[in-house]
Amino acid sequence: MKNKFASVYFSIFGLIVLSLGIAELIIGIAGRSFTWGILEISGEFSLWKGIILFFVGFFYLSSVKNLNEIHQLAKNVMASIMLWIIAGMQIFAMITESIPGGEEEGWINTWEGFLSAYSPPYIPALILLPFSLVTVYYVYAREK
Repeated sequence: MKNKFASVYFSIFGLIVLSLGIAELIIGIAGRSFTWGILEISGEFSLWKGIILFFVGFFYLSSVKNLNEIHQLAKNVMASIMLWIIAGMQIFAMITESIPGGEEEGWINTWEGFLSAYSPPYIPALILLPFSLVTVYYVYAREK
């Protein structure tokens, strides 16, 4: 039962990641930006993020058959790590951009300016990050 849930979960999640990767590739090639609710696809590295998200979705989808097998789980873990790297880079960029103040505020940002740096919109990898943490559960569940 647990393996069937994992296959369905990562199939749906892989399709979502793959479609966001394709969207980011298309928007990156066109050189445009797209914002919808809390989702934002833009930036100079949009093409690279799109390529990586495309392959993350592909690896998730290719790992859904028999997730208990070590090679399939390794593909899943590799896809999650790729997603975590993109999201981690964005989190690090948000932190480093929130500390210095603007020209009028001085060297250190104000409390309101600091908190405003963490407001939406977010890139797709940040939105997908919590959903990819399910992989950690399956790694620990396999050890038992």
